[in-house]
Amino acid sequence: MKPFDFIISSPDGNVFEGKIESIILRGASGDLAILAGHIPFATSVKPCECKIVLEDGTEKTGTVDGGLLSVTKEKTTLFSGSFQWK
Repeated sequence: MKPFDFIISSPDGNVFEGKIESIILRGASGDLAILAGHIPFATSVKPCECKIVLEDGTEKTGTVDGGLLSVTKEKTTLFSGSFQWK
């Protein structure tokens, strides 16, 4: 899969910044997956567990307490009040 730029941002600073292949989490309308080339959009994020596949294929899981997901042509950003890696 083609990687894309991804940032997890919290009030304390960036929790993660790098290239990933995908992210799966719960948006306002239900579960969603973001891959490279996704159309630009924004959605609120419900408290959930999110799965991130890094550029090298490694899977990481974290818990987000809610927030906002922004997808643009340049990058995807998850803004959250709190994010914890599992």
